[in-house]
Amino acid sequence: MLLTPHSQAAPSRASRTRPTPAVPLLRTRRGRAATALLASAVSVCLVAASAPAVPLGIGDRLFPHLGNPGYDVVSYDITLSYPGANDKPLQAVTTIDARTTADLERINLDFAHGTVRSVEVDGTAASFTKAGEDLVVTPKEALTEGEWTRITVRHTSNPVPAEGRDGGWVRTTDGLAMANQADAAHLVFPSNDHPSDKAMFTFRVTAPQGHTVVANGMRADVERTRKTTTWTYRTAHPMATELAQVSIGRSTVLHGTGPHGLPLRDVVPTKHRAELEPWLAKTPEQISWMEAKVGRYPFETYGLLVADASTGFQLETQTLSLFERELLTDPAYPKWYVESIMVHELAHQWFGNSVSPRTWSDLWLNEGHATWYEALYAEEKAGKSLTTRMRAAYEASDSWRAAGGPPAAPKGPKSGQKISIFRPNVYGGAAVVLYALRQEIGRTAFEELERRWVTQHRDGNASTADFVRLASEVAGRDLSTFMDGWLYGAKTPPMPGHPDWKPTKRSAKSTPTGAPAGARHHGAG
Repeated sequence: MLLTPHSQAAPSRASRTRPTPAVPLLRTRRGRAATALLASAVSVCLVAASAPAVPLGIGDRLFPHLGNPGYDVVSYDITLSYPGANDKPLQAVTTIDARTTADLERINLDFAHGTVRSVEVDGTAASFTKAGEDLVVTPKEALTEGEWTRITVRHTSNPVPAEGRDGGWVRTTDGLAMANQADAAHLVFPSNDHPSDKAMFTFRVTAPQGHTVVANGMRADVERTRKTTTWTYRTAHPMATELAQVSIGRSTVLHGTGPHGLPLRDVVPTKHRAELEPWLAKTPEQISWMEAKVGRYPFETYGLLVADASTGFQLETQTLSLFERELLTDPAYPKWYVESIMVHELAHQWFGNSVSPRTWSDLWLNEGHATWYEALYAEEKAGKSLTTRMRAAYEASDSWRAAGGPPAAPKGPKSGQKISIFRPNVYGGAAVVLYALRQEIGRTAFEELERRWVTQHRDGNASTADFVRLASEVAGRDLSTFMDGWLYGAKTPPMPGHPDWKPTKRSAKSTPTGAPAGARHHGAG
């Protein structure tokens, strides 16, 4: 995928109709992944410039106004200037290269928490206005379907939390990090903020001397002046906006090597380096364990970003998983529990990051798989019975479904709490679905399914229907009726091989992870 540094001139009107050879293969595959969502919304985008600006969306059941129809983003180039204090806005420039999928007189971007100074489309100033959480841009000339276009937004990025919203920048004791799941990337930078539109990313971040910057992907450049340093990072694989990560702080970066020479880098608060290093040393073995289950690690690097902040969750940002320092340093958390949570976030690099959900209703594919490998690791490494854990989750499943909906048809988020879609029904409840599937088709077929899933959909998007279709193919029989009850039923079906298991009235708030009493669940990761 072609990256687009600021120094490259904007494409001419003629050249935009001729895509470069480096782009089409991946974009065509990913374009098909979003077609179903876009088809129902594209006509809405063909508005006259004189009509009132309105927020749009691509028809996601849980987030109706998230994402925007009419274009497919190829790359983001995001420049940020950190002022040295985490309560002051960052100066920013976001450049988006995209291909139009419809005729457009306006371009809607998701952006809700910053001041926009100017917008250009293909190097020419464009007018803009706000509509809900959308930035609505009107270029001087309308765009036609199939064109390549560049949108440049000069804006601020506000680290102070937006009123009534969660996510976006996380303020740490010495800087900033990001937590953009599920719909908060557009609190940080203008974007097409839906996981169905994955793109390449370049980050250029300037910070005062004494601060260290790390972001998704690999470091491409470092430029130092007397007072500041600018770091540039680029991803080697497409990424969903919700997985973007930038860490700014008085941090130490520790480098290592994983399986097959994989570069590892961990980011830790400098003053806590010694107590954190023993945990970081566990990553290579954990990657080897996951590779034995599902195949080669899918990205160019991996590591932990340990933040001195109280978030209540860990988060699987691509190539650099965010962890609260407390999880790794509080003795109340047993070693086996911490390690299993580390594996949970690592598993997301395959399930959720490399293979991203087509819609947010497919979230169970992310969290169910991460919970499954978390539990399997705890069984194999610490003797914590997988069957016992699955039985406890099965007994709670009816309560979880009543409170949050079936795993593949979750209820919408609470008002002002978009992160509330991360309920037990898509964690333990979804892991129970995978356990039932393994019971039904056998361990060998299930393990083949897992490997084929992450291979066939690598760097793309996939849906619940895709998973059921592949499971049926691997099993050699139609599993749609069997899976329908487990994924969409109001009540939990009987568990194959365990006729004695019965749903109970266990509290829907309980999370039978085997965690110690009083330990917080790992949250939205």
